[in-house]
Amino acid sequence: MNLAALVAGSPLLAAQRDPRPRGDHRRVPGFAEMTSIFDFEPVFRGNLPQTVYDYTAHGADSEFTIRRNRDAFDWVDVVPGTPIAPATVDTRTTVLGLSLDYPLFVAPTALQVALHPEGEVGMHQAATTTMTPFIISNNSSQPAEKIATSSSGPAWFQFYPRRSLDESRAMLDRVQGAGCQAIVVTVDQQATFYERTQHLRNLGGSPRTPPARPATGGPRNPYRVPETRLWYEWHYLEQIRPFIAGPLLVKGILTAEDARLCLEHGAQGIIVSNHGGRSLDYGPSTLEVLPEIVDAVGGRVPVLVDSGFRRGADVMKALALGASAVCLGRATRWGLGAFGPPGVQRVIEMIQAELVAAMAAAGRRSLADLDRTAVRTRFL
Repeated sequence: MNLAALVAGSPLLAAQRDPRPRGDHRRVPGFAEMTSIFDFEPVFRGNLPQTVYDYTAHGADSEFTIRRNRDAFDWVDVVPGTPIAPATVDTRTTVLGLSLDYPLFVAPTALQVALHPEGEVGMHQAATTTMTPFIISNNSSQPAEKIATSSSGPAWFQFYPRRSLDESRAMLDRVQGAGCQAIVVTVDQQATFYERTQHLRNLGGSPRTPPARPATGGPRNPYRVPETRLWYEWHYLEQIRPFIAGPLLVKGILTAEDARLCLEHGAQGIIVSNHGGRSLDYGPSTLEVLPEIVDAVGGRVPVLVDSGFRRGADVMKALALGASAVCLGRATRWGLGAFGPPGVQRVIEMIQAELVAAMAAAGRRSLADLDRTAVRTRFL
């Protein structure tokens, strides 16, 4: 037994080590025991290898931004109102022609087959069951064609800019041909190569191998930012706009100035996002900057938001500050990794129910009744 333990722990085998001490409770809670979105996270963690868990759980560098995303919800109070019956609350809305029962989307997140064998297909099917549009990740582990056609529910596609316009057009033609109804151009790709590398090493994982220098011997960015990032400029939106048949949204906006530039360059929607704290460390939370972006847009295009949302009350706060809808990323990954597609469905349904309960307690009968008088902000 001791010999087996020694061999299993050998670094030569790249064994997975658990850096966290075991708790007093060993029993894994079951599906019926999930009462909060946070209940899914430890099951998700227990189901997956350490490196897969870390990829979802962590953020850039010191992880200030990932913590601030959650802290910001503590700085927004819900103003009590005259309670109404939850059955009278109406959460229906329309975003870029999509009729939604709830103002929710499933955010684009990468490599979902690592979480569950059904991967993005299972995520899309669960989203459709809850009448929630699914945004397919540019870095999906399954082909976009397979994902988009796996369910009758609406699908959008997250698009990372490509230097070659021919390659851009080929990708956009392919995903739109598969049925993706809108394109979400993601511009917050600032994360450096060293994101989480030291943390993985300290936790006993295998740090990523630095990319080789160019054969020409030319110097690279000292932080090894991949060459696929940080090269694009605003006119790129105008260059690819003729390739896009439906709405074009820009994801990764954190300032009023950039929101106005999005409109100047033809965007038909904005997603306020800091990539879930995985992009630029020491950036603001999305909830903090949401009001200034909503004001800058002035109702001309819908403003969606993501990063850090875990509860229906979180969603209500963003809607009160002017968001048209909220995109759920890590929460839905927790559901998929914990219990597969039924877990995703349960996560979304819980947030839907919590949103209704929060609106009922605040006396807000419809989304039209949700405005800034419904909350009190204390941003630091």
